[in-house]
Formats: sequence, structure tokens, C-alpha cells
Amino acid sequence: MPQPLDAALTEVRALLLDPALTRAVAAGRRRGRRPTVERAELRPVTLKAGPRLQVTTSDGVRPYTRNVAPGPEADAAVDELLAEPFGNWHVETADATLQLRVTKSGEAQVHRAATTRPATKPGGNDRAKEYLLDPGDPIFAEIGGSAAKRRQVDAFLRALAATLPDDLTGPLRVVDLGCGNAYLTFAAYRYLTGRGLDVELVGVDVREDQRRRNTELAQRLGWADRVSFVAGTIAEAVVEPAPDLVLALHACDTATDEALARAVRWQARWVLAAPCCHHDLAKQLRAQPTPAPYELLTRQGILRERFADVLTDALRAGLLRTHGYRAEVVEFVDSQHTPRNLLIRARHTGVADPRHAEYRELVDQWQVTPRLEVLLADDAGAGDQPGQPSRNRP
Repeated sequence: MPQPLDAALTEVRALLLDPALTRAVAAGRRRGRRPTVERAELRPVTLKAGPRLQVTTSDGVRPYTRNVAPGPEADAAVDELLAEPFGNWHVETADATLQLRVTKSGEAQVHRAATTRPATKPGGNDRAKEYLLDPGDPIFAEIGGSAAKRRQVDAFLRALAATLPDDLTGPLRVVDLGCGNAYLTFAAYRYLTGRGLDVELVGVDVREDQRRRNTELAQRLGWADRVSFVAGTIAEAVVEPAPDLVLALHACDTATDEALARAVRWQARWVLAAPCCHHDLAKQLRAQPTPAPYELLTRQGILRERFADVLTDALRAGLLRTHGYRAEVVEFVDSQHTPRNLLIRARHTGVADPRHAEYRELVDQWQVTPRLEVLLADDAGAGDQPGQPSRNRP
């Protein structure tokens, strides 16, 4: 039911100045009017000087951030933004979410919802599913995606949250290799900025039509100044400067190896890659006799395929360790959501694992050549050494 705009904006103002505010975004324009900035975002932050209201505005080219003190300074900053002819406001607090849309006639369409809290079963055992990004988050209205895809992305974000330090500050450069429809790209940006980080994110996909589609989505979301897309292969797409964090969700077969190799070449601080199919080593295993006494592992086709999956990811993790990463392979989502539910998670330490002989013995025994080894050997041949930055950083 439409209501007077002034009354709706008064309600928005109260929420923006509420200590329970978690995030607010203003974007779009009213009919026949254009704001002086393309987008504004507000969130509470805690600095050494104390609590502040962080106000970030964008002119579509670059963001401008300022931190204002509670009281008259915050009041003035909020009033200044409310005077802009934005067409939409989305405000979240610990207790409620309000979405305001200005109609063509200049009235306000307002939707209010209470914050959903996890239910607790009798006995106090909390069993409800908590999401890092609520499935009802407004970004999903733009980026789409099935419920299964949203669960995968949320699970991936949980692994990311467990990987990054809680006290991480400063700018964060992120690349999503093989981004496809960019569900993870946009969700990662939403989550990371929600932690108060200054994020610049690049999505890479081989298809030019995907680049155009994703770029248009970024523009509609008001993020085009911070989220961009490049058309090109994982191995060769131009990404500058080098990222701190590399993501790759279900890059098929050796595309995962290409993503890991680029991460090593960049000396990225963190890497999260969820592999997809594993055809390369499976094909190599089929082409030669199985070493004794392991014939039972490969006699049946289905067992050989599953063993190839395990061997591939074990060797990938081993190679990352020899190149200065602390690497582990974990399950990031339940197999009922996707059978490809393993995640290679790595953190750069700069200290190479001295047990390279174990890796070498394993590949020699099975007479396989992992694609990641070939890619990293190519880098070393170009002048790189394990654990050292590449002199050919793209």
C-alpha cells in the first residue's frame, strides 16, 4: 500500500541512526531526477577512536568513504543522503529489514520484515540452518540461482569465513576464476563488504556473453566500480594487479589446476578451489598397468574413477605445500547438494614443505603426471622457484 514519501523517509532515518543498524544501501533514481551519486552504503564500524558510521558513496567510477562520529556529524551525513532523490533504500538492522521503493507518482512502497532468528528445538539444541547470506537477500532477486546453488555458495562462503583472519583489515583484491554466472562472485563481494572490508573483485570466464551479462548485473546492483569481469581463459586472462584471494568453484577438470597454478604464480595469500570432474589422471590410470599390490583399486571402473578423484586432489594439495602453502582438503557442503563437495583450501606461508620426496614417490609409483605439476614446472622454467614470487606475474 503506497504511503507518503516523507513519512517513509522519516522511518528510514530512524533506522539509519539506530545503534542496531547493520547495513543500508541507497541506489537508483526517482522519475525525472538524478542523485549526485550513483550509490550510497552505510554500515557501523569500530575504529581506534571509537564507533563510527561508515558512509561510502560512488559516482560510478570510484568509491569515496568517510567515517562519521555518532551525534550531529552522523545526523548531518544521513540527512544529506536522504535529501538525494534515490529511488530505492534497503536498510537492515539486528531486528528488522526495510525496503523502500519510490513509485512513479512519488509515493513510497515499503516492505518491512522482522529479522529471522534460528529456531531452537526443545532441550536447547540449536539445529536451525543459519546462512551467511540469507536466501532472501535482495541480491538474489538480481543474480537468481536455484536453491541448491545458493546452498553451495553459502557453504563456500562459510569455508571462506573460516579461512580469513577475524582481524583482517585493509583493501582486499579478489579474483573468481571460471566465474560462470557469477553467483559466487556477487555473493562473495556481498559477504566480504559486509565484514567491513574494502574489496575489489574480478570475475574471469572464457565466454564474452557471460562477461557482458555479469557486467550488466554489477551495474544494476550498483557495484560496477568494485566488481568487474574479464573474458578469457583461467590460464591467460589479464588480471592486474595480482589478487590476495583466489576463488574457483567447480572449474572443470584441469581448469582447477590452471586456477591453482595462477594462484601460486601470483603468490596469493589465500586460495579456495572446489574441483569438479577429474578426467586427466583417470585417463592416465586407464592407459597403463596398475602397480602391485593395488590392482583391486582400479579393476572396477567406478573404483578407478573414484580413486583418480582422491589421487588428483591429494597430489594438488601436496604440490601446493611444496610451493609454500599450508593446504588441506575438506568437505565444504553436504553431498546431497552436490557430489563435487570437496574444497582445496590453502594459505600462503612462504615455507615449502620439505617432504617433496613423498609426492615424488607417489607419482613415480603410479606413473602419472599431474597437470598442476606441468603448469608449475613451466613457471619454474620461466624463472620462478617454489615459494618465490613469479617474475612473470600477469
